[in-house]
Amino acid sequence: MAEHIQWEAPFCQEANACYRIGTDAAGNSYIAVAGAEDSPLTDSVEALRQLIRDIKAGKADHLLDQS
Repeated sequence: MAEHIQWEAPFCQEANACYRIGTDAAGNSYIAVAGAEDSPLTDSVEALRQLIRDIKAGKADHLLDQS
């Protein structure tokens, strides 16, 4: 499976908490912890698009609250 995924460069915080996002030609999207790409969360590319839109719109900001 992993040989068909086009992974983006890792998104990292302090080089130890890294996520990778990828897609394949079949219209699937993948999110994985860097180094664990063999067990990604998988959905459609459209679901990935909506996730990114929602994050950009601030719909996940409450997850970042440290209080």
